[in-house]
Amino acid sequence: MAMRGRHLDAYSMYKRGSKDYINANDKEQARSLNGAGKDIGNPSWNRSFPHILVATLSSLLFGYHLGVVNETLESMSHDLGFHGNTMAEGLVVSTCLGGAFVGSLFSGSIADGVGRRRAFQLCALPMIIGSSMSATAKNLWGMLLGRLFVGSGMGIGPPVAALYVTEVSPAYVRGTYGSCTQIATCLGLMGALFIGLPAKETEGWWRICFWVSAVPAAMLALFMEFSAESPHWLFKRGRGADAEAEFEKLLGGPYVKGAMAELSKSDRGDEADSVRFSELLYGRHRKVIFIGSTLFALQQLSGINAVFYFSSTVFKNAGVPSESANICVGIANLIGSFVALLLMDKLGRKLLLIGSFSGMAVAMGLQATSASSLVSSSNEVYMSVGGMLLFVLTFAMGAGPVPGLLLSEMFPSRIRAKAMSICMAVHWVINFFVGLLFLRLLEQIGPLVLNTIFGTFCLVAVIFVKKNVLETKGKSLQEIEIAFLPPE
Repeated sequence: MAMRGRHLDAYSMYKRGSKDYINANDKEQARSLNGAGKDIGNPSWNRSFPHILVATLSSLLFGYHLGVVNETLESMSHDLGFHGNTMAEGLVVSTCLGGAFVGSLFSGSIADGVGRRRAFQLCALPMIIGSSMSATAKNLWGMLLGRLFVGSGMGIGPPVAALYVTEVSPAYVRGTYGSCTQIATCLGLMGALFIGLPAKETEGWWRICFWVSAVPAAMLALFMEFSAESPHWLFKRGRGADAEAEFEKLLGGPYVKGAMAELSKSDRGDEADSVRFSELLYGRHRKVIFIGSTLFALQQLSGINAVFYFSSTVFKNAGVPSESANICVGIANLIGSFVALLLMDKLGRKLLLIGSFSGMAVAMGLQATSASSLVSSSNEVYMSVGGMLLFVLTFAMGAGPVPGLLLSEMFPSRIRAKAMSICMAVHWVINFFVGLLFLRLLEQIGPLVLNTIFGTFCLVAVIFVKKNVLETKGKSLQEIEIAFLPPE
């Protein structure tokens, strides 16, 4: 109780003293977080980077579990007795997506209730349990139950990672750190591919693939015990003294006072109130929720997961083995992610999004043209494969890494976690239906019309971003919050 009292006293002190912070000296210290300070400059990035690395383990796991079934499904279906049953094979994939939808719905309440660090640990726990259940499964139902557990962890991980990266990063490298999560996802996907290569020749190897994923999940749970908690969450809970201590760990002593001043600017006295989902959907924050949900919806309606899920079929028609196809897609994804890493804090989020969706529209145009009668059969293969690789490359440069980071920057501190959970739930629902309906639509309307539809959604995304998205590059979270602040 004494400790709690000290926390509340410190919190009250910052609220009472917020006006006192607005003096010339402290403005300079606060501005230094945005790279504008002249005296002490930017805080060192290597203080916060180890904490970001630990957080990206959740993104590595996310990518690994998205890809682990690709190479192992055939041998797994033989061993568990559902080979040739396309419904059962589809359930192995879709059960994981269903679990991710449920996990994403609860991610905001978990992150706000127990903090970002504990939320990461709660994300790792079902992944460890689910991986173990899948690795030891004796039948289809055991596998599905394991995939459901893994999916719930996958649903919690991405929104919490976006929150954590946004809240512990110095403003001048926040975009770069946000790109690290996309790179980790790419590495997870490629890791699943390479580890799964022996699955078709080596009996029981698919079980090893699931056991392997338990290792980074255990590392995430362990290392988070020694990582910093989000100062924003601590301050919102009335634990100002603890927030100071975490800022010192993340930024260094000279930057603590300016960082606390920035937090106080957005403190309007309502952070401790609980946020109801009805308030987010129908209240004064509905516009920013609409922007976030639409951005994630357009990301999925661009057709990216149809490309990831079914790229092997396109390459097979071109005479390229599925292993080589997956490697090509993985390399394109990784190159694009590194480009985003270099450009995120230089060009800004909005410009990267516009360029990315524009490139994706061009790539879909190439794939649609390759399916038309305008192109000879000899050139059709090159246009189709080239369009697909260009699509993945341009997606990874903006439409992949930017939305998660941008939305966690846009949302005010009070609603950030639950708002992210709503937007991620929209992401998973659209993801599920695109994966479910893609092959049926491909059969019924053909690749020309389907790719044209995907390309149209990319163009709609360009227009939407131009009209609705504000640039957040180099700004503190408090400056962004004030810019998006809805009227009372």
